[in-house]
Amino acid sequence: MDEEYDVIVLGTGLKECILSGLLSVDGLKVLHMDRNDYYGGESTSLNLIQLWKKFKNSDKPPAHLGSSRDYNVDMVPKFMMANGTLVRVLIHTDVTKYLYFKAVDGGYVYNKGKVHKVPATDMEALKSPLMGMFEKRRARKFFIYVQDYNENDPKTHEGMDLTRVTTKELIAKYGLDDNTIDFIGHALALHRDDRYLHEPAIDTVKRMKLYAESLARFQGGSPYIYPLYGLGELPQAFARLSAVYGGTYMLNKPECKVEFDEEGKVCGVTSEGETARCKKVVCDPSYLPGKVRKIGRVARAICIMSHPIPSTNDSHSVQVILPQKQLGRKSDMYLFCCSYSHNVAPKGKFIAFVSAEAETDNPELELKPGVDLLGPIDEIFYDTYDRYEPVNEPSLDNCFISTSYDATTHFESTVTDVLNMYTLITGKVVDLSVDLSAASAAEE
Repeated sequence: MDEEYDVIVLGTGLKECILSGLLSVDGLKVLHMDRNDYYGGESTSLNLIQLWKKFKNSDKPPAHLGSSRDYNVDMVPKFMMANGTLVRVLIHTDVTKYLYFKAVDGGYVYNKGKVHKVPATDMEALKSPLMGMFEKRRARKFFIYVQDYNENDPKTHEGMDLTRVTTKELIAKYGLDDNTIDFIGHALALHRDDRYLHEPAIDTVKRMKLYAESLARFQGGSPYIYPLYGLGELPQAFARLSAVYGGTYMLNKPECKVEFDEEGKVCGVTSEGETARCKKVVCDPSYLPGKVRKIGRVARAICIMSHPIPSTNDSHSVQVILPQKQLGRKSDMYLFCCSYSHNVAPKGKFIAFVSAEAETDNPELELKPGVDLLGPIDEIFYDTYDRYEPVNEPSLDNCFISTSYDATTHFESTVTDVLNMYTLITGKVVDLSVDLSAASAAEE
């Protein structure tokens, strides 16, 4: 271990693994360590016995739930946009050869007490019970504008500069009502709160286009894909990738103390009396608690059920977004459900998550609107965790710290953080103009 590395990565969470893969592919010498004896850090995947140990302090889950090893319960469950940034990063690093994906059955939104399929195209808008007849026509016109919009072709702009016009102004031009704006902003553009209404419309239009393009890719009921056996497969796939490029992985390394020189720049990491020297450290907030601040908490409920979420067309994998306004909250709530069809539970069992940015100290009460939509539940666990972001100046100390995972059940915010960190570390931008069909062989 007494060697010199370009970068030492601490923690095998998803963000750290993607960075370690990108940096290894770039030809940097990378050492990747984790204090735990398993991959994944906060974003690990647990079997039933591990789940019981974590939440019930027992290692004897009830027999009727089936075999422990048939469960792969992701602690930070998130779906991937089929055309989204994460899939592009996976293809860019060629890690897709270690993973198998399967399309997710449905994308839904909560509106006025009911769960509805999210209409993503002009044709679906016409069929959706979310809107009355005249509103449907207005929505259809807006969807067509978004589908035809091309940043580089002013003919498609209809005289508006979307880098200056706010989302609110753009939507006003089409006369859409608040109800429609709610599902467009939160369920299609995947904004987490209503700030976007006062920001340039270009971002929302691009997000809507990504949703529609991802949806079209598999002709499925949703724009999302998810790996078979869950997200726990991702960190391991990146570990293999890193090894191919000469990176070194070490699990079960206690302490992992980051060492600094007189100028306060990082110079190495010590574990079990040995120090590995390095120029830069990449880590999650738990490895450098003195350089991060708490920015919030996530409340979540983890449920095991014997049926799909009601009103989702018997979908075996599904996301339901509950926009803040529908619940009188400051930010959205999310339902995530996966099942034996993605090999994350034994046959006939479903894993459902309800997650939200905590706005109170009572997760059970706060998550009730989401839990109530699930129907009968076999087992439920409540959990909250703190979210941190870095406050250090990486140009001074060469420490690059990721932000904790948020409550969203899709990957877009996570990958943005990874790409920004990559640029800070290397001064380069990841080339994401890849052939997306490289990930399609695995979908079946």
